[in-house]
Amino acid sequence: MKKRVLYAEASYEAIVEKNGYFVDKTEYIAKLELVDNPVFLRPRRFGKSLLCTMLECYYDIRRQDRFEELFGHTWIGRNPTPLHHSCLVLHLDFSIVETGDMAAMEKSFNHVCNLGMETLVGLNKGIFQDMVSVDRAESAAANLQNILKCIRVNAFPRLFIIIDEYDNFANQLIVRHKDRLFQELMDDEGFLKTFFKTLKEGRKNRTIQNVFITGVLPITIDELASGFNVATFITLDPIYENMLGFTQGEVNSLLDEVYRDYGMDPATRGETNALIKNQYNGYHFIRTDGEPVYNSTILIYFLDYFTRHGEYPESLTDMNLKTDLEWVRRITGSNPELTKGFVDQLMLHNTIDYDRNFLSAKFNMAQFFEKSFFPVSFYYLGMLTKLDAFLLRLPNLNMRKIFAEYFNELHHIDVSTGYSQAMRRFTQDLDLHALFGAYWERYVAQLPEAIFQQVNENFYRTTFFELCSRHLSPWFTWNVERSYPKGRTDLEFVGKFNECFAGIRMVIEFKYYSNAEFNKRKTPIEDFNVQPEDRAQITGYVEGLRREYPEAQISQYVIYCMGNQGWRVFDVATDNPSREISIGHGSLGSDDR
Repeated sequence: MKKRVLYAEASYEAIVEKNGYFVDKTEYIAKLELVDNPVFLRPRRFGKSLLCTMLECYYDIRRQDRFEELFGHTWIGRNPTPLHHSCLVLHLDFSIVETGDMAAMEKSFNHVCNLGMETLVGLNKGIFQDMVSVDRAESAAANLQNILKCIRVNAFPRLFIIIDEYDNFANQLIVRHKDRLFQELMDDEGFLKTFFKTLKEGRKNRTIQNVFITGVLPITIDELASGFNVATFITLDPIYENMLGFTQGEVNSLLDEVYRDYGMDPATRGETNALIKNQYNGYHFIRTDGEPVYNSTILIYFLDYFTRHGEYPESLTDMNLKTDLEWVRRITGSNPELTKGFVDQLMLHNTIDYDRNFLSAKFNMAQFFEKSFFPVSFYYLGMLTKLDAFLLRLPNLNMRKIFAEYFNELHHIDVSTGYSQAMRRFTQDLDLHALFGAYWERYVAQLPEAIFQQVNENFYRTTFFELCSRHLSPWFTWNVERSYPKGRTDLEFVGKFNECFAGIRMVIEFKYYSNAEFNKRKTPIEDFNVQPEDRAQITGYVEGLRREYPEAQISQYVIYCMGNQGWRVFDVATDNPSREISIGHGSLGSDDR
């Protein structure tokens, strides 16, 4: 029976029972056992909750008769540790703790934790019998103390504690600038630190086997240090870099299964590989010389649609991912100019400076809203990734599109109206000259003067791609900076395999001259011709493309943007300069905006 693609399924047990695809990360169970009280941070939708339920299934003593069923097909099933199915497991999810005033938060926190402990005791009645009960009127710390005492006095199996999204409700206070409430939450005598002090005591007297904690940001764990200073921060440990997210090898194996199980045409495999790599790969959390990883949940979103419909989704961006932009607004929202500066920098250069010392050290709330910390905050949120020891960048085309949309929103650029005629015409004649002309006349003309004075090749390819993807995604996908033996292309239009433009590939190289640079040439735009080195550059890229896709119908273009003076598009598919004509004129001064 073919397996199922289970989008957003966070239950390991459910994936096994429903015969879902699973990328085996169980070797990390053995590695985690070597760490005391590990704290592991990753962005949302990278599979933290699935990892937690996998640990629950592995250590839970109630599931000892199901070891083969749950793990027989995995690495850990072939290499089990002595601790498997030997613990009582308390699995808590702090993402459901409600925020409000302090009394409301404490009530919600106690409710969530007490329900978890009540479930623990109820499911393990054969062990606890009637020796301990959970009093919902008591604090979570008090009930946990009673359970730990019962375990210790009766020499019951130790407690393995999993806390998922430990920082979720505290983060809500931080990004909403509720400083007083946050500080009150972190008070030494407050309910949260008291609970973590109880965990520490349980580890000390060995009634707790281990405590595994996941989250997104390291702020709260720093504030909790006085109550739980036994935590081991493994987020930046190279051993665990690929514990979440999929490597290319893992994706290749997954696609092998999917294509085989669903009888998909192997001729589309190369296109699919290129598409998902460009869209979802590219995360370097620790080492930049190692293998990047895919955002696993977003890739599963793609595969879910692909297997159900036999074609690519029109929108390659999971709408749930866009909600993360709310973090951008909240973190930078106290200073709109800082917001624009941050987004503009990424749109213009796709890189931003960071201080790597901020990654290796825990940081507190006071630092969180400082400009120098913006890049680090968005690294933890999964919007930026490491380029090298000095720069962060947007990890993939998926995130570039999201930030391009946000750039347009911040600068009030209309990307919805006035484009339909040009887009419709392009689907009829594939005239890239006319399409870029419409982009220039409609989109570029709206740019604020401050932005227009800073534009470059990266800006043009990113905004042109985003605009086209908004209107032409039923027929095309796009590659940005795809690698070939002789370099990386700027932008490619790729006809979808199941649509009328299947097999068509339009390769574009962008070149930018400032007004000063272009004026030095003393050549009118209408007399400007494609430069020999630019022709050779794009021809070299296309050589690699033709070897990879020998049946493709490939056209190649060089697009020149000359300050605010105009543009030209050259079709360099042949050596005939008479075909290389497309001219745009006009100043983009205030009268033309």
